Amino acid sequence: MATQKIILAINAGSSSVKVSVYKSEDPSQPPVQLAEAQISGLTAPPATLDYKRASKTVCKDQEVKGVDSQESAFDAILDHLTGDHDLRDISDRDSITHACHRVVHGGDAPSAHVIDSATYHRLEELMDLAPLHNAGALSIVKECQKALPKATNVAYFDSSFHQTMAAGPRTYMIDPKIAQRNGLRKYGFHGISYAFIIRTVAEYLKKDPEDTTIIALHLGSGASACAIKNGKSLDTSMGLTPLEGLPGATRSGSVDPSLIFHFTHDAGKPSLSSSKELHISTAEEILNKKSGWKALTGTTDFGQISRSAAPECQLAFAIFVDRILGFVGSYYVKLDGQVDALVFAGGIGEKGASLRTAIVDKCRCLGFELDEAKNGAPIERVVQEIGKEGARHRTLVCQTDEQVRWTYPVASSTQNVKLIPAASSRWRGRVREASG
Repeated sequence: MATQKIILAINAGSSSVKVSVYKSEDPSQPPVQLAEAQISGLTAPPATLDYKRASKTVCKDQEVKGVDSQESAFDAILDHLTGDHDLRDISDRDSITHACHRVVHGGDAPSAHVIDSATYHRLEELMDLAPLHNAGALSIVKECQKALPKATNVAYFDSSFHQTMAAGPRTYMIDPKIAQRNGLRKYGFHGISYAFIIRTVAEYLKKDPEDTTIIALHLGSGASACAIKNGKSLDTSMGLTPLEGLPGATRSGSVDPSLIFHFTHDAGKPSLSSSKELHISTAEEILNKKSGWKALTGTTDFGQISRSAAPECQLAFAIFVDRILGFVGSYYVKLDGQVDALVFAGGIGEKGASLRTAIVDKCRCLGFELDEAKNGAPIERVVQEIGKEGARHRTLVCQTDEQVRWTYPVASSTQNVKLIPAASSRWRGRVREASG
C-alpha cells in the first residue's frame, strides 16, 4: 500500500508567500490539490491572507497581524493550515512530508535537488549571481528546516530546463577563463513554467513532447521567450540573470551595458537595500526594481497600460510588443520555420487579448493568424486555441501551473530527485539519488 504524501509547493516572492498543498496516495496518479494560501503585502502593510480549500474560497484579503517578513508569513500560513479542522489530512505540522521550493537560480543544476546542509551552502554561493531572486527562497528553506524538521525539502530551479542550450546561445563573448571561473553564461529562467507548457501543449496537440516544437512566451511582470525544439530548450531570452531579454514591470530588460554608468555615477556602489547577507549594487537595483513599464508609466499594471490612451502607456505597450517580436522572429529562424505553435502564457499572456493581437498581427508573414472571436473569449481551459483555422501555424494560450509541476517527481517517486554530493565544489559532477 502506497504511503500518503502531503506536499507543499512554496513560492516566495519579494512581497508575498504562496503555498499550495497537495496529497499523493498513488504514485501513478497526479497529486490532488487540497488547499492554497497566500499572504501578500509584506512590503506594503498590512499583510493580507487569501485562502482556498479545494476550489472553495474560505477568506480573501483578511488582515493578518504580526506578519512582516517572508519567514513570519510562512509560519502564519502553517498555523492556518494546521488550524483548519476541515483540512483533515493535515492534523499537525508533522503531517507534512515534503516541501518543494521554487529557486530561481540553480546554476548548472540539471534537475531538482533534495536540500541538505551541503546543497543549502551551494545555493548560498549562487546568491552573488541572483541576490534579488534567490534570497526569498533561501529564507523560506531555512524557516522550513526549523518549522518542519521531519519534512524533506526539495529545490526546483527555474534555470534547469535550459541546460540543454548549446554552447553558442549560452556563451558570452568575454574572457573564457574568467567566464568559466565565475560561472558567467546564459542560464535562462521561467524553466518550471516552460516545462509545464511543453508537456501540456504536446498533450493538446496529441504529440510526444520530444516531437513538439514551439515558440513560448511567458509574459507577466517578469517576461521571457523560449524556443523549444523537440521538447528541449534551444534558446531563451533571459540570461545570466532574469534581467536580460524582455522588459518587465520593474526590469529594464536588455540595454547597452554602458548605459547604467551614464545613468548614475554610483552604479558599482552597494545599494541602500544591501545588507551583510545580501549584496546588491546600485546598478542592479535600478535596472531590476526601478525600470520597466513602471518607470515609463508609474504603474506595474499592464492591463491598465493596455487600455490607456496616455502617450506614455502607448509607448510602453509599443516597446513591449517590439521586444517580443524581435525574439519571435529570431526563434522562428533558429527553428527553421518548423514550428507547431506560438504559445502565450503568464498572467499578461493569458489575459492580454490586445497584446496578443498586436503581436500576432505582425507575425502574419510567418504564418500565424488570430481568430478574433477566439482571441476575445475568456481563457477557460489549460490550453486554448486562438488561431485562425487554416493558418500555417497554430496559436495557443496555455494557463501555466508552475506549482503543480514541482509536485510530480515527489508524488511519483523521490528517486527522481537528485542530491548534490557533499564533496562537489560546483553543481557539476556525479549526483546520488535521494532516499525516502
